[in-house]
Amino acid sequence: MAFLIIFAFYFIYVQLHYGLDNFKAVGPVLTIGTFDGVHLGHREVIDELRRITRETGGESVAFTFFPHPRMVVTPEEDTIRLLSTLEEKIELLEELGLDHLVIYPFTKDFALLSHTDFVKELLVDRMHIIKLVTGYDHKFGHDRKGDFQSLQQLGQMYGFEVEQLSPLLVENVTVSSTKIRQALAVGDIGKANDFLGYEYLLKGQVVEGRRLGRELGFPTANILPDDSHKMVPANGVYAVIVEVEGVRYQGMLNVGTRPTVNSNVDHRSIEVNIFGFSEDIYGSDIAVRFVDRIRDEVKFDGIDRLREQLEKDKTRTLTILADQI
Repeated sequence: MAFLIIFAFYFIYVQLHYGLDNFKAVGPVLTIGTFDGVHLGHREVIDELRRITRETGGESVAFTFFPHPRMVVTPEEDTIRLLSTLEEKIELLEELGLDHLVIYPFTKDFALLSHTDFVKELLVDRMHIIKLVTGYDHKFGHDRKGDFQSLQQLGQMYGFEVEQLSPLLVENVTVSSTKIRQALAVGDIGKANDFLGYEYLLKGQVVEGRRLGRELGFPTANILPDDSHKMVPANGVYAVIVEVEGVRYQGMLNVGTRPTVNSNVDHRSIEVNIFGFSEDIYGSDIAVRFVDRIRDEVKFDGIDRLREQLEKDKTRTLTILADQI
């Protein structure tokens, strides 16, 4: 019994490294990527790392970058939308039982490093990897010229093994961060969550709004996302789970331009009505998990019609979330 209690409270400790100055690992088995969203495809790669290290007695290592490479290489685009902030990515990867997580600074100079120099200078000379595991479409180095074939050649040259995993399919569709963004862009929360392996998460701070929801009987918390590049799902009404100060609540969330009460289309609002909650949380941190999409955002014939629809939305939301708390 004592052994079972001790085992139940045992957790794998992940060593977090910002750069490689203090990195040390025994027989490191490595994977590299941006890991945006840490979706099911990423999780399959991490599972393979851990399987290998159980056999070899080595240590599993995920190597990722900050900021996102596109923000450095093509900053003028400003079109990138992230599935996970750095904080969220770290939390998600830590949950997978890695031994080491390296957050490497992605700079303009680093972006110019060739794939051969990257492997030799960082992976071989500094990290001393024994095996590299990649996804099916992994490219790396300056101009993304490094691929699986070049990794195999470099592995033979420097004495490490290379393994490439096949693409992960869900309902005959290859799982990727791009496919998840595409699903969120049209409000397909079900598909996005299926590919992620968890409910899509948005964190932010509660900011002052126009308080119109209170007049309707549906007071809302207006959310300012922690990261301006965080992907916000398509306009519409969603069934969500809301976490405030460690407590989970059911709620419904609207993303859009509030067309019934506001014709301003310059930016989108994110407002959540938290069921059974009436505290003042302005300035507080809040986390929202998207469970399902209720409907499109619609312009109604006045406030009374909008209030009626919100009552229907709440009823449907409660049905969807009945077993979520």
